[in-house]
Amino acid sequence: MGFDLNSPAAARRASRLAQHGWRRSRRPVGLPTRGKTACNRLRRVDVFLLLYDAHLLRREDGLFTGAWFVDLGYGAEPVTTLESAARFRRINPHLPVMGVEIDPLRVAAAQPFADERTEFRLGGFNLPLRRLQAGQSERVRAIRAFNVLRQYKEEDVEPAWSELASAALPGALLIEGTSDPSGSLWVANVLRRECSAPCWRPEALVFSTKLRTPFAPEAFQAVLPKNLIHRMQPGEMIYDFLEAWKHAAQVTAHERVWGERRRFVAAGQKVRAYGFCVDVRRRWLARGYLLLQAPFYKRRSDGGDA
Repeated sequence: MGFDLNSPAAARRASRLAQHGWRRSRRPVGLPTRGKTACNRLRRVDVFLLLYDAHLLRREDGLFTGAWFVDLGYGAEPVTTLESAARFRRINPHLPVMGVEIDPLRVAAAQPFADERTEFRLGGFNLPLRRLQAGQSERVRAIRAFNVLRQYKEEDVEPAWSELASAALPGALLIEGTSDPSGSLWVANVLRRECSAPCWRPEALVFSTKLRTPFAPEAFQAVLPKNLIHRMQPGEMIYDFLEAWKHAAQVTAHERVWGERRRFVAAGQKVRAYGFCVDVRRRWLARGYLLLQAPFYKRRSDGGDA
């Protein structure tokens, strides 16, 4: 899915959102991407969300009653939206799931798969939410936007995030990132919608690999999110982190004799000792997830203990 976020109109809209809250545009702006996807490409993203905040997906209290999970930019086929609906409804059978695309032909093609809890709507970062009978807008609890911002400039990221924040409930999640074509390798920002204002607070940067082949930290550079991929230079957090992780992988290479999973866990623990806020719990590392928590650096003096 594509959006002209670099236009003067987009800048004015982002400014309005920041100062006065959300005023949803009626018409999505931009051009669609190629829209290629594959079955189970985002399976590990869904598994991560279930591990990270299952409570958010289950909630049916207060404003969260009937609040949507949104799959933004699902592509030429609605497979990722339908797969997510099936997975998340194992813990919340009533969860509403919305697939959003900017291409009307893709939206039309997805309609045969819609049901009373699953909808496909035409829209963009200005989510196509409707008015409820009480006069309030529909509500959003979580948004997944993968391989959406890839083609845009780094300065386009924050205006896009601002649009999404204005549509999300306080406490909602945004997971936004990039994956390889199979979904075996991806990196994503995890952001929480602030309770006091329509903006996001970074919680983590997540690196995911299936561990079916020897992992190499440098391979993640190709799937860094748009806000980080152009910052691979000395002095930048992401550069320093990947350099430290590469070193950690080298000094723990002997762990590979017990399998790639054992080495991934050991390297994650080592890079934590180097001064980065890595969550070293086995629930993450043993499953091939490395969570770099915000703030991303620790004090060097704390020794890296878990």
